Amino acid sequence: MTGEINLPTLPSTPAAGQSPAPATGALLKLLEPQIGLIDPGKTANAEVIALKQGGDAFQLLLKLTLDGGRQTLVQASSPQPLPLGSNVAVSQTPTGNLTLSLQQALSANVAALTRIDTTQMPEGTLLQAKVLTTQMLPQGTTQPAIYRSLVTVLNNAMAGATLTVESPQPLRVGSLLSAVVQNAQTLNFVPLSGLKDQLAITQQLSTQQSRQGSLDAVFSALQDLPSDDTTSTDLRAAADRLLAALPDLAQVSNPKVLAQVIQNSGAFLEAKLLAGQNPQVPPLDMKGALLRLVADLLPALPASTNMNAVLAANTLAQVLPNFVRSPLGTLGQIGARQAPVGFPLPERLMAKLEGEGDLENLLRLAAGAISRLQSHQLSSLEQTGTTADGRLQTTWQLEIPMRTLQDIVPLQVKFQREEPAPDKDEPDRKDRKDPKHMLWRVELAFDMEPLGPLQVQAQLTQGKLSSQLWATRPYTASLIESHLGTLRERLVTSGLNVGDLDCHLGTPPRGPKTGLEHRWVDETA
Repeated sequence: MTGEINLPTLPSTPAAGQSPAPATGALLKLLEPQIGLIDPGKTANAEVIALKQGGDAFQLLLKLTLDGGRQTLVQASSPQPLPLGSNVAVSQTPTGNLTLSLQQALSANVAALTRIDTTQMPEGTLLQAKVLTTQMLPQGTTQPAIYRSLVTVLNNAMAGATLTVESPQPLRVGSLLSAVVQNAQTLNFVPLSGLKDQLAITQQLSTQQSRQGSLDAVFSALQDLPSDDTTSTDLRAAADRLLAALPDLAQVSNPKVLAQVIQNSGAFLEAKLLAGQNPQVPPLDMKGALLRLVADLLPALPASTNMNAVLAANTLAQVLPNFVRSPLGTLGQIGARQAPVGFPLPERLMAKLEGEGDLENLLRLAAGAISRLQSHQLSSLEQTGTTADGRLQTTWQLEIPMRTLQDIVPLQVKFQREEPAPDKDEPDRKDRKDPKHMLWRVELAFDMEPLGPLQVQAQLTQGKLSSQLWATRPYTASLIESHLGTLRERLVTSGLNVGDLDCHLGTPPRGPKTGLEHRWVDETA
């Protein structure tokens, strides 16, 4: 859904001295009988503390203040919604139901805000709310449908307030709404495609960090699989497929092979499945192959298997879809966007537990490797969206295990593409989508002997390339520095306009203000 959401002007409360409208009868029907709750001829103050829509009726949780100050909670249903926090005077009918006058019902409706205080919520403020109710308003046959909803605000200065809004399409009850304040009476709906799971992604990342393990550990364990009868044919075949799929250093130096390796790194497994592709058909998808390895491991485990490892592996395939489907119940409890997980992901070794067999250990390592790939996927989602200055930023983060002689070296890669901000005078300019006009960033991180840990950051826009390299070993930094001239010549020969090209000792600085040409990776974007 797109477009504007309006806050309607509702009827005002009748003036003092005006005769009240006739009672509407049993407006509130008690869900459980409460005979003698309120004495005949008397009224009690009721505050609405919860509201839920169920079909054509609305379920309310009321806090009644009775004679003597005693308070009690009752559940009732109503044909019309009463905003959270509204107060009405109710009386009890002989049948046990509660009634309130039409005048009081209108007063309760007015209690829902129909205007935004722009001193508290300036224009451009992001408002997040949960939809409580939705009703279609009576309209003529030739007029477009209008839906009126009550929403409760979850963030900013208006947190807890109830708004009455009107929209051309129904808002699903219980759904989360993100909108930007346009003026006191209008909200501009923000599609949730860029925001809906931002907080869930952050929460899921924190749990993934504790489950993940480095990729090289599982491949080293696969190389050391025993060749006796304890290893089944299916398990040995799965291990051979995974080991054969690992590229070597010469292969990842080939652009065409590298592109294929990136496609099969596991970062795009879900997209392949949605497109109907079989991830088990060569070329092998890394995450799909690890999931297949887990499936082959489970039947081969002995009866005395450590159940923690089994449970971890069994839940991995469910984790990512579950968090996408789950409602963001904590949306209103978290304010500013948190900083993304740092790049590169730190090495995390999983020690073999006492009493754990080889297959159990392999299962834990495979589960940890899958979790690490998912951490990269979630980090990509977390760093994809609109920056503060209106630029659309897309991130792809992944990890490629590659062979270097007898070692397995994980290569961490992050690509970022930043589209130019829309031009107010020419919002539909076609060259905004031209890859040559976009800002591209690439980060690499790997640890290869005898060079040690290395990180590379490069930035390309309109044919101009700038790059910074970091080495933690002085010898490596000096070696790279002595070859920068040759590297510059080769880049120029390939048709690039080369800007900064430097090597530093240590690791890249991290923070909201660090940058290459004042526009390096902004962790707060």
